[in-house]
Amino acid sequence: MQFTDEWLVPTLEPLLPDQAIAALRQEPAPTPVSLWETVVQRRLTGDEQILAAIATRFRFPVADMARIDPRVAQSVPEQLARRFNVVSVGETDSYLEIATANPFDIDAEKVLAFATGREVRMLLASPGRLRAMVDELYRGSDEVVTRLLEGISGDLEVKEIADEEEEAASAEEASQRPIIRLVDMMLADGVASRASDVHVEPIEGGVVVRYRIDGVLRQVMKIPRNAGLPLISRIKIMSGLDIADRLRPQDGRARVSVNGEAVDLRVSTLPATLGEKVVIRILSQRSTVLSLDALGMHEDEQRAVAALLSYKEGILLVTGPTGSGKTTTLYSAIRMIQSEGVNIVTVEDPVEYRLGKNIVQVQVHDKAGLTFASALRSILRQDPDVVLIGEIRDQETAQIALQASLTGHLVLSTLHTNDAPNAITRLVDMGMEPYKIASALRGVVAQRLMRRVCLACREVATDPVPNQVTRFVPAETTLYRAVGCPQCSQTGYRGRFSIVEVLAMNADLERRIGQGATADQIADGARENGMRSLWESGLRHVLKGESTLEELLRVTDVPQEEAPPRRPERERPGRTSREITPPPAAAPPPPSALDLMNLELVDEAPVAEGVTRRSVRGGGACVLLVEDEDQLRRVMKDLLEREGYTVAEARDGIHALDQVDRFAPDVIILDLNLPGLDGYSVLSQLRSRPATRDIPVMVLTAKGDEDNEVRVFELGADDFITKPFRARALSARLEAVLGRHRA
Repeated sequence: MQFTDEWLVPTLEPLLPDQAIAALRQEPAPTPVSLWETVVQRRLTGDEQILAAIATRFRFPVADMARIDPRVAQSVPEQLARRFNVVSVGETDSYLEIATANPFDIDAEKVLAFATGREVRMLLASPGRLRAMVDELYRGSDEVVTRLLEGISGDLEVKEIADEEEEAASAEEASQRPIIRLVDMMLADGVASRASDVHVEPIEGGVVVRYRIDGVLRQVMKIPRNAGLPLISRIKIMSGLDIADRLRPQDGRARVSVNGEAVDLRVSTLPATLGEKVVIRILSQRSTVLSLDALGMHEDEQRAVAALLSYKEGILLVTGPTGSGKTTTLYSAIRMIQSEGVNIVTVEDPVEYRLGKNIVQVQVHDKAGLTFASALRSILRQDPDVVLIGEIRDQETAQIALQASLTGHLVLSTLHTNDAPNAITRLVDMGMEPYKIASALRGVVAQRLMRRVCLACREVATDPVPNQVTRFVPAETTLYRAVGCPQCSQTGYRGRFSIVEVLAMNADLERRIGQGATADQIADGARENGMRSLWESGLRHVLKGESTLEELLRVTDVPQEEAPPRRPERERPGRTSREITPPPAAAPPPPSALDLMNLELVDEAPVAEGVTRRSVRGGGACVLLVEDEDQLRRVMKDLLEREGYTVAEARDGIHALDQVDRFAPDVIILDLNLPGLDGYSVLSQLRSRPATRDIPVMVLTAKGDEDNEVRVFELGADDFITKPFRARALSARLEAVLGRHRA
């Protein structure tokens, strides 16, 4: 027998007969059970004795369950109350008192703090009493229905009307000649319009058909419902789907000939409130030229990608969101290295294009057990030279792909990340060891698709350049705007091209990745190695007149101006004096982020004229903020900068030690739960080095128990703060620590 509350074992052992817990462990149980409830049910001890023992040992107060106000209890949503078996017994504007049988449930504390926007304080109660109280407080749905029925009188008549979507078109209706011609006309028009997808969507009274042309949807026709439903059934028949099953999503494929050209169709259906929505992906071999030259890259970008493909082993990743052309780029890469002497095998879901001879393509089939991971294992026994994986979705696939690349195979695959440096951190998040990634990875290509401005109707742009991009556009540069003409279907754009960010590995990047560097550090090293961002790649096309600024802003984000590194203002013994650069004025953080972290930011008292805020509080002191939760770190940084401090940041323990040497901070706010090197180890190393021995350290943690607090003070911490915290309290304690240190 396993217990869900193993933390109780040392506390209950003195209350129970000898070997009682050992005897319970020998009993079979299909799932873990509560030790507390088990010993009470078997009358080995009582709730009061257990509560008294826990309160004495851990100094937790016991909740008075007899004085619970139902209105206060409703401050905790029923779903959370039942999930964590808790009851709210008291509240103020800043904190919430929660009765619980497990005061060490950190997940419950975090979720309740987020849901209620208050600091959570734990009180003790027995699990059985809590469960009964939850049932009593949150019952009442039957009473509400009864009260509603009592207020209704009179004779009422209700008739059921069949919904329109319940009417299904039969196979005979779908096979009528006009319906067949309508589907043929729609597909032929979609191919002629260069559509990549055809969307057939049911609406009130009919069906709407929209084409996705150059990545943007355009409505082309509206069909009456009596023709729209048979049209959807006809598409399902063509793609081998079950027309009688309209309650589950289905996927199919078809191959048709449009004006003598073979076109592959991928069909997907989705049940909706007004009927089935159908999306047809058009895969035309003629309109899609699978070569790097046809992707529209700059010459230096093509050379960089070709250099990555020249490797005989390793991993090459293509990243970007759905619809950014990752698969087309991979197919183009495969075509570039395709030859009779190279064994190329792909595993895809689905197989979008048939690549021809000397390439074996495997279709994933989850229901049959043929997943990416299982297919990849079998492929590696087929002696491949190049393996293409449609997408790395999970840890198992990533692990096998990494191992394959380290054993002499060239592995090509895709990931869903925003840019190239984040592909490395995504693999680390999946559980891959950084040193293996560093040795296996050959490069990452992040890409987006931009629309090409129509050359037949483009005009010179006369509007002023937006302020945020002025610094990127040289003076006297001719820019164009999209107008619209019959050749581009009045959109102003015709065709698309790729903009890419090519990260090529070198010795410096391998060292950084192996040491667990953050995405920002990897990006800095890649830029030093010549990597251009997606924005820079797209801007070059705009300056050459191939697209517009509006399209560039639609596809990518404007880079933020990099602030100069902030240095500590005053000199420390054994350290050089560095000039401090004031930080830019920070806008108040969004309320949602502040509510999430339970911070209470209040307006400061008015500052006297001629006195800066920096001179009032922080005095320019440098704070190193070590926190792996990005959102919390951003909120705390903004708070501290508004108080007049300069802030350096670190996301993990190794990065924190580097930042200490780089910035020489006046004080360190250190989270304990860090990836890689944890906060305990960082604190121990800081206190063991003469240069950092005297830097005050404030420990920030969600583990607020007494043993943990004693441990960090024994390691040399100057203060101990538990999460969630209040902003003014953090500011006051930070000022007090600095004051004591300076004194």
